[in-house]
Amino acid sequence: MPGRDDMSAEDRLIARFFQPLATHPGALGLSDDAAFLTPPPDCDLVLKTDAIVGGVHFFPEDAAHSVAGKALRVNLSDLAAKGARPLGFLLSLALPKDVGDEWLEGFAQGLRGDSVLFSCPLFGGDTDRTPGPITVSIAMFGAVPEGTMVRRAGAKAGDHVFVSGTIGDATLGLMMRKGKDWNLAEEQRQHLVSRYLLPQPRNALAEAVRTHASAAMDISDGLVGDFSKLCRASGVAATIDVPRIPLSDAAKAAAAAEPEAIDSVLTGGDDYEIVCTVPPAKADSFRTAARGSGVAVTEIGEIKAGEGARFLAGDGRALTFKRTSFSHF
Repeated sequence: MPGRDDMSAEDRLIARFFQPLATHPGALGLSDDAAFLTPPPDCDLVLKTDAIVGGVHFFPEDAAHSVAGKALRVNLSDLAAKGARPLGFLLSLALPKDVGDEWLEGFAQGLRGDSVLFSCPLFGGDTDRTPGPITVSIAMFGAVPEGTMVRRAGAKAGDHVFVSGTIGDATLGLMMRKGKDWNLAEEQRQHLVSRYLLPQPRNALAEAVRTHASAAMDISDGLVGDFSKLCRASGVAATIDVPRIPLSDAAKAAAAAEPEAIDSVLTGGDDYEIVCTVPPAKADSFRTAARGSGVAVTEIGEIKAGEGARFLAGDGRALTFKRTSFSHF
């Protein structure tokens, strides 16, 4: 690595804020323009990349550490749904000129905390200037025992449909950030906003998903749209009992104040929960494994022969939606 006097401004930025995150020997201390990784024996690599953009996925005033956490966690969520454990990540960061050391320090602290929490070190990346908003792109890699990655395709008629955690909190939190008010208690308000700011990826559930699920995906663009993608990939139909979909107390309170909000709960993005299908013979074992992981799961429906997912109200009526999921386009 060049001496301190020979370092460019970018080199100094990398050395100060990001070199401490590159703890794996294959990262070479970020002193090279590439890194290396030897996959665990008899494992497949699982690759994933997602970007978050200021003004689209987070607000300009959001704390830098939460921006970093969100960028990492949306990728970790996809690994969890594949049944994979994280190995590391690459980071590309595009910064406007007005972003200084204070923001970068908070961003690096957020990355450092989650890289330790999820055993996911930095291997390298790139930093650039941009005339546009802050853009954070992460490429993540994980591992599963050979041939065991859980795909969207694989659901079969008779499989039980499960979701992790609670649905709709993040999209309601976003609506509150934009001025919506359901006269919730302060604790409920904080819960919804925090779920939008900082996803809770279900990596603790990954092994249970890998060993039990026939198909799975993370819910990033809304339960209705994402689960419909799983059904299309698997070539199956499904019935989902909407009253069984797990909601937090805060989401229930919002829906009670505005019944129409249930549409946003089911179709809004940023849940980062897992929806998966489990064969009947494995359903009880999956519940037990989920309890052991500390992640709540709820059975919400069943896979059928045919095409298309139907979301049924308590009276058996099939619900229709103005849009089925969040879309950038």
